[in-house]
Amino acid sequence: MPTNPPPTRAAAKVPGGAAPDARQLRTILIAVSIALMAVIASVSGLNVAQTDMAVEFHASQGTILWIINVYTLALASLLLPLGALGDRLGRKPMLITGLLVFGVASALSGLAPTAEIMLAARVLSGIGAAIVMPITLAVITSTFPEEQRGKAIGVWTGVAGGGGILGMFLSALLVDVASWRWLFVLPIALIAVALALTMGSVPNSRERAAHPFDTVGALASVIAVVGFIFTLQEGPEHGWSAPATLIALAVGIVAGVTFVWWELRCRDASLLDVRLFGERRLAGGSATLLVVFGIQAGIAVVLFPFLQAVLGWSGLLSTLALMPMAVLMMMTSGLAPKLAARIGARLTMAGGIALGGLGLVSMALFVSVDGGYLSILPGMIAMGLGMGLAMTPSTEAITASLPREKQGVASALNDVTREFGTALGVAVLGALLSAGYQSSIGTKLSGIPQGTADSAREGIATAIEAAQDAGAQKDAVIHAAQQSFVNGWQQAMWVGAAVMAAMVLYVLARGPKNTPATPAPPAETNTDPVPTQ
Repeated sequence: MPTNPPPTRAAAKVPGGAAPDARQLRTILIAVSIALMAVIASVSGLNVAQTDMAVEFHASQGTILWIINVYTLALASLLLPLGALGDRLGRKPMLITGLLVFGVASALSGLAPTAEIMLAARVLSGIGAAIVMPITLAVITSTFPEEQRGKAIGVWTGVAGGGGILGMFLSALLVDVASWRWLFVLPIALIAVALALTMGSVPNSRERAAHPFDTVGALASVIAVVGFIFTLQEGPEHGWSAPATLIALAVGIVAGVTFVWWELRCRDASLLDVRLFGERRLAGGSATLLVVFGIQAGIAVVLFPFLQAVLGWSGLLSTLALMPMAVLMMMTSGLAPKLAARIGARLTMAGGIALGGLGLVSMALFVSVDGGYLSILPGMIAMGLGMGLAMTPSTEAITASLPREKQGVASALNDVTREFGTALGVAVLGALLSAGYQSSIGTKLSGIPQGTADSAREGIATAIEAAQDAGAQKDAVIHAAQQSFVNGWQQAMWVGAAVMAAMVLYVLARGPKNTPATPAPPAETNTDPVPTQ
């Protein structure tokens, strides 16, 4: 089982053989961050336009959810194989290709006349995003010198963590002042800027491959990820025992087992050496990102109905309310490398997870209808600070676990872990909230007409709508729904806090070494720098 640190990675060269100077490195970081922001914002941006799209396309809620979810499905399933292709074909041309595909798909989405064309455009957007995301991080890890890599990764993780919330806010603003079709102006503008910066400043590099591309492993990974993500997306909507859900889970398990068996069989020619998961850095970093992004995504699912249905805020104001958490997450992601250099990656990760767990405890203890936003703000602040501290060393641990020639795969693995965590967090915390709500409200509707009571049991948004026709019992129905939502909220927060506590113990026991590892002597690699065109 591999335990030795990987060889020190040299920075990629620019024409003439010189490493990028400080100014060019800043431009490179800006370019990949803007590219990442474009694809991250598109993950959640369409959530604010569900009603508008349903009306314009005359589409069912199921179709609208597919338009939103198919992007994530295409993105997550293609990350590993496209990340590996980026290592082989050249990171700069792959990044440019991904940006062009994503830009064209965004324009097509904004102009789509029917739901079917919109669905196809979102699939194409997911393909473009799957090219862009792993390459942006691979460019950083293969270009930045060792002493500056941690800070650059901190900026990348900050954008990855907070970019979704920032993108959702800008999307909600565009929907309010214009229409949902203007949502795609934002990613197109970001793509145009990223393309200009990429073509002018990002150096190209690729790795000479000693073995053919692992087609079998790539295909198995795609099927496995599709199966698992589809299960997590469809389970809460259609039931965990529904035939489609069970079939997708079975397909995911079979493909996942096949992928592991094949990768162990191929060894040096594999897409991903799964034996590396026995190494502290890769296992600890992956587990931390899975939990952190899962909790973050689950919190967003819980927060929006609280802000909109319980407090009665607009979509734009509700999104703005999440900004303190996003901004603090982005700030501490940049500070985390300095802290990790002083106290070690393990303590930084554990401290960040613990702080995020305390934020969940705070929100469970103090949330109330009367307390409103201020009752949850301290918990959100703690969450933002803690998750920012945990994300950067986790990402750095994953990329440092794989050799230079596998940095596209390492970056893709980081992204797949995030996407799995996001889907898992939404499914689990959303289910806990729903179960807690329905369990609580069942005892609070005595004396309420049967039809109104049945509607109220479905969810808080339905309860608020049904209360408008409840006459003198309107306030009683609303109060019962709000209090039941708070009870469901508390149940979800306590489970999340327990998961975070277990994660702290795991990181302390099995996380990356607490002191920075001494780099191994440089070893010969198959690096093949390619001059910038």
